[in-house]
Amino acid sequence: MDLGLADRVYVLTGATRGLGFATARCLVEEGARVVVSSRDADKVDAAVAELGGLGKVQGLVADLAEENTAARLVALAREAFGRLDGALLSVGGPPPGTALGTSDADWRTSFETVFLGAVRTARVIAAALRPGGAIGLVLSSSARTPIANLGISNGFRPGLVGVAKDMADELGPRGVRVVSLLPGRFLTDRTRAVYGDPDDPTRPSATAADDIPLRRIGDAAEFGRAAAFLLSPAASYVTGSAIAVDGGLIRAL
Repeated sequence: MDLGLADRVYVLTGATRGLGFATARCLVEEGARVVVSSRDADKVDAAVAELGGLGKVQGLVADLAEENTAARLVALAREAFGRLDGALLSVGGPPPGTALGTSDADWRTSFETVFLGAVRTARVIAAALRPGGAIGLVLSSSARTPIANLGISNGFRPGLVGVAKDMADELGPRGVRVVSLLPGRFLTDRTRAVYGDPDDPTRPSATAADDIPLRRIGDAAEFGRAAAFLLSPAASYVTGSAIAVDGGLIRAL
């Protein structure tokens, strides 16, 4: 299938590693050009180099909690590639802890990054998109099923699904789509401490996939392919949906 991604341009936040990076790689392989961002300059430089260099990729050191980040991302995409067709917004993982055991300070800090940062960035990018544009929010299976000891995620992720649905309603008449992606268990740098084998963290532990119907942890490339499709013109009639990429982990209808 031709996804129609050739020469299209996407912004991907938090995309110098993990699921965002896997999506960026897939987009570039399909002919798109991308702007990737994270808070770490060395990781941004490494991602740009690995994805093919400045002709295909631009990098920006940025934090979604800063109010001007979204405008900087849009400006760089237009300056480097002359257009903007969509975005994949990875909003990071909040600190662990139960809802009752999390301090006010952690709730406030996470609200600025996990919730408000994503909403602000989506709002600014949406204003810059033409018909056919698409925005994807990378959230979590916690949007449908609470995860133990992740109280902040359990609180904010369902709200972001609702925000994405509301944005889809508002942007639909303009021909702009909004989707939520709900990844399950993937073995990335951030999750190795949870799902990795204690003797070799590059491999999943023996029990990490016991309750996943496919009986395995996901590969980041599998998420990247799903996300690239949903951002592409090939998914032109998909909007407002919260789509699980989780091997069947979520049991809710």
